[in-house]
Amino acid sequence: MPKVKKIPLRQCIACRELKEKKQMLRITKEAEGKIFLDFSGKANGRGAYICNNPDCVKKLKKNRLLDRVFSCRVDDGLYAAIEEEYFGRQN
Repeated sequence: MPKVKKIPLRQCIACRELKEKKQMLRITKEAEGKIFLDFSGKANGRGAYICNNPDCVKKLKKNRLLDRVFSCRVDDGLYAAIEEEYFGRQN
């Protein structure tokens, strides 16, 4: 029987749905406190995932979900960068 490769799933912090890791954007907080968009998906630190649903991106910013996930104040510029990443791609 051929070996089937397991597809890694991650939960979106906005809609709470499990989706393929490749389809999601990872936001990472390093031990030093730096928070950034992790395009490689492999950076060290605490990761949070957001799917590419426009409603999820809007909910992320409106409810400041990254502030909750990382238990600290997240710069508005990071929320803007996430919107740019998703909405800039779709146009």
